Amino acid sequence: MGSSGFSWKLDDHPKLPKGKTIGLIVLDGWGEAKPDQYNCIHIAETPTMDSFKKTAPEKWRLIRAHGKAVGLPTEDDMGNSEVGHNALGAGRIYVQGAKLVDLALASGKIYDGEGFKYVQQSFDKGTLHLIGLLSDGGVHSRLDQVQLLLKGASEHGAKRIRVHVLTDGRDVLDGSSVGFVETLEGDLAKLREKGVDAQIASGGGRMYVSMDRYENDWEVVKRGWDAQVLGEAPHKFQNALEAVKKLRAEPKAHDQYLPPFVIVDGNGKAVGPIVDGDAVVTFNFRADRMVMLAKAFEYQDFDQFDRVRFPKIHYAGMLQYDGELKLPGRYLVSPPEIERTSGEYLVHNGVRTFACSETVKFGHVTFFWNGNRSGYFNSEMEEYVEIPSDSGITFNVQPKMKAIEIAEKARDAILSGKFHQVRVNLPNSDMVGHTGDIEATIVACKAADKAVKMIIEAIEQVGGIYVVTADHGNAEDMVKRDKKGQPLLDKAGNIQILTSHTLQPVPIAIGGAGLVPGVRFRNDVPNGGLANVAATVMNLHGLVAPNDYETTLIEVIKN
Repeated sequence: MGSSGFSWKLDDHPKLPKGKTIGLIVLDGWGEAKPDQYNCIHIAETPTMDSFKKTAPEKWRLIRAHGKAVGLPTEDDMGNSEVGHNALGAGRIYVQGAKLVDLALASGKIYDGEGFKYVQQSFDKGTLHLIGLLSDGGVHSRLDQVQLLLKGASEHGAKRIRVHVLTDGRDVLDGSSVGFVETLEGDLAKLREKGVDAQIASGGGRMYVSMDRYENDWEVVKRGWDAQVLGEAPHKFQNALEAVKKLRAEPKAHDQYLPPFVIVDGNGKAVGPIVDGDAVVTFNFRADRMVMLAKAFEYQDFDQFDRVRFPKIHYAGMLQYDGELKLPGRYLVSPPEIERTSGEYLVHNGVRTFACSETVKFGHVTFFWNGNRSGYFNSEMEEYVEIPSDSGITFNVQPKMKAIEIAEKARDAILSGKFHQVRVNLPNSDMVGHTGDIEATIVACKAADKAVKMIIEAIEQVGGIYVVTADHGNAEDMVKRDKKGQPLLDKAGNIQILTSHTLQPVPIAIGGAGLVPGVRFRNDVPNGGLANVAATVMNLHGLVAPNDYETTLIEVIKN
């Protein structure tokens, strides 16, 4: 803050005491929807979560977790874990990834920035490579942005362009990859008519090629590197549409898990390996599944796998994916500048914090919660614990994941008396929901509910307060629906499974032996969203939130 009058010190709340231990639980992918057989949260045995709604309605409500409530462009934009945790931690609504890119493309400022000018240096003699998720899901990337970037790059001097596509089937319907590739091929054909040498060079499914996160499985990144950089893959085709159609025809094929492929010419030579002098742009705007690939492109000292070649390229991300690591060093669109997060305020006001999740969501209760910032604000006041996620399997194989281990860590932290806030993310309903396996997702929701129970029992034991909420919807609706809300069927008459997030609101519940009598949710914040949670939690810590934070959800009434 530039003002000399700024202070980290927060006023004491006039009606709520300091010093209570708060258990802050985020259920990932846990929304509220009409009960039916495709609502895994409804079907699952979740007595703890059910009890909040049934026994204390004045301490349970719904909040918005998508669209403009989390900084996304429209109400048709699904929330996600990254923007959700940004809002939960920041206490304010920041313009987010997709919208930032939309504004930069619409204004043309993207082409005036240092990032684009850096990659532009390769246009005269080298190739521009675009790598990312080919999808209109709006969670990691959007097809229309790629189309605009292709057009803009060609108008700004790119003479040779290669696109390395990653198929989705997770944030959009499985099978939609064929249509996306057809659309992209049409755009590239138009560029070729204008004299630009533009084509698809490689591809593969997002969960099997390139898009791993939190260093869970570097083999995923290596498969992408081999195809994109070395031009090597187990499958070779002369055009991408043929590649996707044939690979999808294999038994149990799914867009998410398509094996890597490269496009070759008539002599069997790869048409677009990345070589010295080329430019590379990773066009995903969401950070988490681009960081590992960015490290492979940027780090001279790199030992996660044998890169074979480390080409001297001009590389930029669509955004900077990790502000603390400055990764990548060049980017086309500047990230939202999130400052003065609730976590930073709390450590300045004597609140000791413990945060924990397993690998797949650890970054959400730390990095994203803290405003896209790695590390501690104050290592003497904070402790972060990461529990390794299962690797080498899909999450429906072990749907209980590490919920109990996370709960045990949280319980021990609460009972230790060392922390004022114990914050966790329980990933089950989101990560298993993404697999589309309804039975496994039901098991996942039950496991998460048991973990919530364990944490709340510890909170009750120390006379503390619990806050239970979620970051976006997922497991509450597992089918694609028509405009009337009825499940969609495919040509064979089977239900079309939904593997993406939803537009549903999420619950928030408060309680515990330490909650002052008379605390309840206000009735005058009907459109409250995730960003309102930070001020609410600050109040429960006995503090008044900063004036520019979204308003608190709670009030204290006289009995």
